[in-house]
Amino acid sequence: MAYSGAGRGAESGHDDVEDVIVTRRLSKRYRGRRLVVDSLDLAVPRGSVFGFLGPNGSGKTTTIRMLMGLVAPTSGSARVLGRPMPYAAQEVLPDVGALIEGPALYGFLSGRDNLARFDAAEPTADPRTRAARVTAALERVGLAAAAGRKTRTYSLGMKQRLGLGAALLRSRRLLVLDEPTNGLDPQGMREIRLLIRELAADGTTVFLSSHLLDEIEQVCTHAAVMAEGRLLVQGTVDELSTRHGRLAVTTPDPADALRVLREHGVLDLTLTDGRITGELPAAQPPDPADLNAALVRAGVRVRDFGVDRVSLEDAFVALTGEGFDVAG
Repeated sequence: MAYSGAGRGAESGHDDVEDVIVTRRLSKRYRGRRLVVDSLDLAVPRGSVFGFLGPNGSGKTTTIRMLMGLVAPTSGSARVLGRPMPYAAQEVLPDVGALIEGPALYGFLSGRDNLARFDAAEPTADPRTRAARVTAALERVGLAAAAGRKTRTYSLGMKQRLGLGAALLRSRRLLVLDEPTNGLDPQGMREIRLLIRELAADGTTVFLSSHLLDEIEQVCTHAAVMAEGRLLVQGTVDELSTRHGRLAVTTPDPADALRVLREHGVLDLTLTDGRITGELPAAQPPDPADLNAALVRAGVRVRDFGVDRVSLEDAFVALTGEGFDVAG
């Protein structure tokens, strides 16, 4: 499903919103089923490229559908661009471009004609400049050469590109993408990453749902991890990569250092040639700065102190004890 709307910029009156998406205890239960989304508290900073992570079935797509007003929450609240959803959908959605669960295309029409239909659905779209907008969107997603072909002949990756093109028919304040690299080859993935970076540089906030952690790590500034309908953690990518990294301390006072680190919950401590390493607890990891201060207060001479970064995949494993598909 792809849709687009006329971006209104400052006319919308929401430019002072710091978090473009905010949810409070957002939950969704389908009849006769467990909670698909369970008490979700999410905050997406303005101007970020926000990776929404989790294995298939973790509640990502249902969350996005609630944010876009496509389904109503069972309880809790969601605000997008400072307005409550789904009640303010008519006001909010013109500033949002989205690609959710793949594009809905007319197979008997060409790629160009499909985009023209998306554009014509916009009540404020000027028909005199429609052809230019469609051409620009096709070029931006690399489909200019295939614009005249019927979309039933498109590969899955080409259909994904066209859906993204529909979301880019206007300048957006927020772009919501659900698995945008689905079906793309490595070159196509690189091109989508580059496009997302360009959009962010132009001031668009990008909310990107994916189960491909290595892709997210290359493009996102912030991320949140979902599993079984619950939010496990959120923050900057750097925070997530260091929060679950391995602590390393070099000191001539290893015995005292080991004692202090154990008292503060550091796990799996090892000592080699005056260098101590250990795992920060996954559930409530202590602030590394607080650990360093505790060592100094105990009279430990600290020659080197730091936390080795880990991949988002390793951080996820540390949180859940299991991994998920990072290669597709």
